[in-house]
Amino acid sequence: MSRGVRDLVRGLDRAALATALPVEGAPWPYASLVLAAVDHDLSPILLLSDLAEHSKAIAADARVSLFFDGTHGLDQPLTGPRVTLVGRAARTDDARLARRFLARHPDAEMYAGFKDFHFYRIAVERAHLVAGFGKIRWLSAAELGAEPAGGLADAEEGIISHMNEDHADAVQLYAAKLLGLGGSDWRMTGIDAEGIDLRQSGQVARLAFEAPLRAASEARKVLVALVGKARTV
Repeated sequence: MSRGVRDLVRGLDRAALATALPVEGAPWPYASLVLAAVDHDLSPILLLSDLAEHSKAIAADARVSLFFDGTHGLDQPLTGPRVTLVGRAARTDDARLARRFLARHPDAEMYAGFKDFHFYRIAVERAHLVAGFGKIRWLSAAELGAEPAGGLADAEEGIISHMNEDHADAVQLYAAKLLGLGGSDWRMTGIDAEGIDLRQSGQVARLAFEAPLRAASEARKVLVALVGKARTV
């Protein structure tokens, strides 16, 4: 069940952020769409303007909820999975988190450097999974089981650059043969212990590994093996 939560959250590039909007009398629930990336430990990363209502709300109360909807395309959406992550948001100047977000959302480069935009990291405290009718459960942060692979966060930028610049054909094979996706110009935007993230224009996709990586040194072997698998499909 925890793997399902991780796959859903990592596979989506947007979510609904809910905060406590400061208004006269008492805070008021407020939700709207945001672009999201997810770090290796499943901590969501956001890029918000100081002018956004959410930024004002977080400054007053760091508690937030982030809703990831995995029901797109279903005839009966309520039978599909959705996850709400509950935690506390804090502004971050971590350059690695910024790079991970911008790799996921390259168009955000246009405004990420504006002085009124800031990155936020959400420290997840628990998650609420609805996997369909009657399949509902709360999970603690520990139960989510998001274990980063040793050294992979620091090696990620180099791996992505190498794959996109020197092995673009392999990335296309991942998308076309292993995921059945059409089109060209797919690019790798992320790699974590359990899979890789791909993007083509406004479309995102995720390719899961059969077994999680334990260290960055295992990444090359797995990526090469996936190419071999794709060529036999």
